[in-house]
Amino acid sequence: MITTSIAGLYAILDTDLVEQELVSAAEQAVKGGARVLQYRDKKGESATRLEQAQQLQKICQRHQIPFIINDDVMLARAVDAAGVHLGRHDAGLEAARTLLGPDKIIGVSCYNDLALAQEMVQQGADYVAFGSFYASNTKPAAVRAPLTLLMEAKKTISVPLVAIGGITPDNTPELIKAGADAVAVISGIFAGNDYCKAARQYAMLFDHNHDQ
Repeated sequence: MITTSIAGLYAILDTDLVEQELVSAAEQAVKGGARVLQYRDKKGESATRLEQAQQLQKICQRHQIPFIINDDVMLARAVDAAGVHLGRHDAGLEAARTLLGPDKIIGVSCYNDLALAQEMVQQGADYVAFGSFYASNTKPAAVRAPLTLLMEAKKTISVPLVAIGGITPDNTPELIKAGADAVAVISGIFAGNDYCKAARQYAMLFDHNHDQ
């Protein structure tokens, strides 16, 4: 049974950062403790993207964690992914729900906008993502979100809250304390050369927090 909960380390496999050993990188991140895996590719050929997504879906099914596709609702449908993550300029949530059905996970980027997050939850979002909380190499021009946003969101939003943007093992504890259910990480895992070890550094923080 694949868990549909979005919690813990949410690893984003960006093909800009990891191109050649995509499957190996995914395996290592999951072995290290990633509890969600997102495939993010902005430039690949559709046939390549389909093949890569199919391989990553198999890994996630084997490890019983959700596989999320960034932006591409039709690709998510084609590989029967657990769900899709939508940004501000992607297909609308209602259109995505119609295509994917009621049982798939739909997450939405809400940046630093609490009202947008509340609206998306009302429309049926299964989780919302806020950020960037810290300076991000992936999106250096991204809007910044304060930690207080997570605290405020926790009061009115019942779905999981995902924090993104410049997240390191050092700043993850304060995000968890502020209310983040998951941290989405790209460079923090995949910019180095030991993906498993890097993932474990984040995953341990959630285990530790759970034990408190």
